[in-house]
Amino acid sequence: MDSGLFVGFLLLLSIAARGSSVSTPLVLWHGMGDNCCNPLSMGSIKKMVEEEVPGIYVLSLMIGKNVVQDTENSFFMDVNEQVAFACDKLGQDPKLKAGYNAMGFSQGAQFLRAVAQRCPYPPMNTLISVGGQHQGVYGLPRCPGESSYICDWIRKKLNSGAYTDAVQKHLVQAQYWHDPLNDDLYIQHSLFLADINQERVVNDTYKKNLMSLKKFVMVKFLQDSVVDPVVSEWFGFFKTGQAEKAETLQESTLYKEDRLGLAEMDKAGKLVFLASEGDHLQFSRAWFNATLLPYLR
Repeated sequence: MDSGLFVGFLLLLSIAARGSSVSTPLVLWHGMGDNCCNPLSMGSIKKMVEEEVPGIYVLSLMIGKNVVQDTENSFFMDVNEQVAFACDKLGQDPKLKAGYNAMGFSQGAQFLRAVAQRCPYPPMNTLISVGGQHQGVYGLPRCPGESSYICDWIRKKLNSGAYTDAVQKHLVQAQYWHDPLNDDLYIQHSLFLADINQERVVNDTYKKNLMSLKKFVMVKFLQDSVVDPVVSEWFGFFKTGQAEKAETLQESTLYKEDRLGLAEMDKAGKLVFLASEGDHLQFSRAWFNATLLPYLR
């Protein structure tokens, strides 16, 4: 073979190899009281992933025009509006058009699940929920970060009337507040969680879109002092009518009636349940690399 042709052939092979190893983009959504770009949290996660997976495109969602709005919106912007905002942002990003993986932290995880169910384009491949509360919460025992005064106010509002129109429309945490002692109120008035969990009616599109995920990975923090009940991080919750005994996802009506397709996904090996020994969102880089990074490669 002519030496020039041989060199050209090797160059084409090199380009093809690089092209075939291009990493799937990653979309991040932060939790309560945080923002897209905090150097001590999401900014650090973004940088870490970029270092571990060279060439990967990582988009950390900013809900608003700046980090201040992004932080405030994690408390006060209607969750359905946040999801619509995120869907629009993802749909306009040309780097995501072939598909992406998503990783949500705390409440950002159930918000990204709503994106998967409501906005199939661009397609989400794998959803990683890190401490997300997929059956909601019935308690706010401790607030992360420096927002404890806001959380004290939120706790009072939730305890006094989580399902009133004023609280539901203007308090993010009320929209995934799940009161097992007042199940009828929850089903009737929850603006967000009851909808995405198919509590009122079964939306076949939600089910179809969620089932299109290749993997749905859920991380539970075994020493979690923020999420109550912690089994919500694995899609479990309290048994209806009381707030002491919990049930797993597999024991729930949601699973048995397969209203979201989770039973079928489970049988197909699409559901992954992982655990971390730490408190809420507390993990090491070594744990992240060994446990979650394989789902991004």
